Amino acid sequence: MITRRTFLLAAAGATALIAIPVAVWGVKNSHIDAGPTSGDIEKLDLSEAQWKERLTFEEFNVLRKEATEKPFSSPLNDEKLKGIFACAGCDLSLFKSETKFKSGTGWPSFYNVIDGHVETKVDLVLLVPRTEYHCARCGGHQGHIFKDGPHPTGLRYCNNGVALKFIPVELA
Repeated sequence: MITRRTFLLAAAGATALIAIPVAVWGVKNSHIDAGPTSGDIEKLDLSEAQWKERLTFEEFNVLRKEATEKPFSSPLNDEKLKGIFACAGCDLSLFKSETKFKSGTGWPSFYNVIDGHVETKVDLVLLVPRTEYHCARCGGHQGHIFKDGPHPTGLRYCNNGVALKFIPVELA
């Protein structure tokens, strides 16, 4: 049986979790926050059936259902050629190969994104606020942004490899 004290403590804890993104992490909102030029990108709006037809099972789970692929499973972890990393759902360029770095986390990591090509929101799934990012064209889930990356940004865009496709420079 739940006591009044337990209920009040739980309610206080829940309230604190909602306040933490603003007070500690400086997150100002939990809606999708468009980048500087994302308004110029034509949106791709497909039905769930159309996405299932277009994507593999794994791509669909990550891009449309915000799943996370198994670490160290992506061949893009070891990609070292010059080119562009684009959204696997709609081909929008997200990262230049020059911004990729070896993070040791098991997922392709980048220290910068192509301006305006991703949108962000707060993710509270693990009860600790994280910044999640999506493709600005199709809304496909890519990964999370952490503040432990290299210079010059200090950021790590930790991306699901299955959510990306690599386009070598000679094809880009």
